[in-house]
Amino acid sequence: MAIGRPLNLTPNIATKNISVIATAGQTLFTVNNGYRINEIGVYRNGTRLVDGRDFTASDGSTVTLLSAATVGDVLEFAVFDSFNVVNTIKPSGESTQSISGDLTVTGTITGGTVTGAAIGIQSAGTVVGAAKTLNFIGTGNTFAMNGSTVDISISGGGGGGGLGTAIAYDDDTASPFSYIDKYVTVDQDIVLDTSNAGVNTSIIVSVIPQVTIASGIAVTVGAGKTVVIDVLEIADL
Repeated sequence: MAIGRPLNLTPNIATKNISVIATAGQTLFTVNNGYRINEIGVYRNGTRLVDGRDFTASDGSTVTLLSAATVGDVLEFAVFDSFNVVNTIKPSGESTQSISGDLTVTGTITGGTVTGAAIGIQSAGTVVGAAKTLNFIGTGNTFAMNGSTVDISISGGGGGGGLGTAIAYDDDTASPFSYIDKYVTVDQDIVLDTSNAGVNTSIIVSVIPQVTIASGIAVTVGAGKTVVIDVLEIADL
């Protein structure tokens, strides 16, 4: 048990104790990780020493004994550390958390709704902007996870009768017109089966009048699937 006036800690103050064994005649001791000046207690063989009379500690890293230690003396340094219990994350069960400033999270946020979060929007890899809500209008929209990105394919829309690519007015509102490319080349292998063209017997269509398959490219049609090119029969227009 330490001898001498005990340390009185104010709220939000904690200590860490560091002990070293002295060598013969040692006076200079380095305190691991340092200390705050005037906020360190020094004990020699359990007896508390007095700052300025028995030791000096003025640089935040070393303590100097004014009377040299004897080999085997135990020097203990009580370093005061402050901690603040306000503005911490509240325990489980608390419904409201308030944090002022930026919050950096390493890992995954699970559950609930993150208010104020925005979704980055890209078109063909080009950043368009950010929004809190995305609303897809039209039928036949498909979504596919690609790592942390959702790839969205939009079929139809608010203009052009849902065929081809809609043409907008100058003010970006939907017009009743759309266009269909007359030619297209398939330049990637694709399998048309129950994984992407319906789980039942189905007809796979293209409104484009002329579809060319590039050299070396394979288009595989699965069982129960029928492919119809130029479904609108507009090739001769």
